Amino acid sequence: MIASVSGRVAAVGPTSVVVEVGGVGLTVSCAPTTLARVRVGDETRLATSLVVREDALTLYGFADDDERLVFEALQHASGVGPRLAQAMLTVHSPDALRRAVATEDAAALTQVPGIGRKGAQRILLELRDRLGAPVDASPLPAASTAGAPWRGQLREALEGLGWSSREAEDAASSVAPEAARMESEDGAPDVSALLRTALRSLNRA
Repeated sequence: MIASVSGRVAAVGPTSVVVEVGGVGLTVSCAPTTLARVRVGDETRLATSLVVREDALTLYGFADDDERLVFEALQHASGVGPRLAQAMLTVHSPDALRRAVATEDAAALTQVPGIGRKGAQRILLELRDRLGAPVDASPLPAASTAGAPWRGQLREALEGLGWSSREAEDAASSVAPEAARMESEDGAPDVSALLRTALRSLNRA
């Protein structure tokens, strides 16, 4: 595995950079956020991950080792290949992705082009134990946490009405932004109001 490359930047394109290493120019595929940090003629170091396919060897580059580690972990979710993983790191920082998984924030993942609501829920489920805790250990808003009291009450109410545990969980995630707004304005979410909103979303599905 090629874990990093260091050398002079020979060229910068829309989706990649060429780094001269020992007289060889290596093309490294990078997200726009990484490309914005490099300039032709400058010395640079990029953390890298080599993706091997039957028809290609592609070297992906990142600003630091943490981005590379998250890039590789994201691909353990079904349906997430290197390009989608790179897109996720374009929209969100590594810590933002860890926080989204830790808080089951499907809405954050759907901000990434190519990820819909169902895909986001699958990714959250499959990456639950792979990304680890956010490096920034600042407290999470109570309404966004997976263990928030309103969330458990809402799931129980929906399951009692005959919805499956998966459907109840999806509905709880869909009303999380409303719960956060209620908490910021009133101090505690109104579970009855959240239940009505969740039922409307389930009836439309």
